[in-house]
Amino acid sequence: MEEGSPAAAAALLERAAQAEPESRSIREALARAQFNSRRYADAAGSFRWIVDANPAEDYAYYGLGMALWRTGDIEAAQEPLAVAVAMRPDLRHYVSALTQVRATLRARQV
Repeated sequence: MEEGSPAAAAALLERAAQAEPESRSIREALARAQFNSRRYADAAGSFRWIVDANPAEDYAYYGLGMALWRTGDIEAAQEPLAVAVAMRPDLRHYVSALTQVRATLRARQV
């Protein structure tokens, strides 16, 4: 991924995840690579796996929310982003993402 090919990284990490299915670190790297290669639904699935395996992973909630947002499921994105902010209110990018999602949802109601 550092060399600019998130799609290639995702392909490699998918094989690594098959070999080490319980590895959260591999799954997080895979989720990031999927997100960066614009495979948002796949990224959401990978981030959801991390959340299910370890509900204390604030970054996984953030990643899940961001991936859902990018798929267009803004309503579903709100909850994991809110959890991430509740866990880490000091992280501005978490707060900013949640604020933007909520503003978009409010704008849709008008």
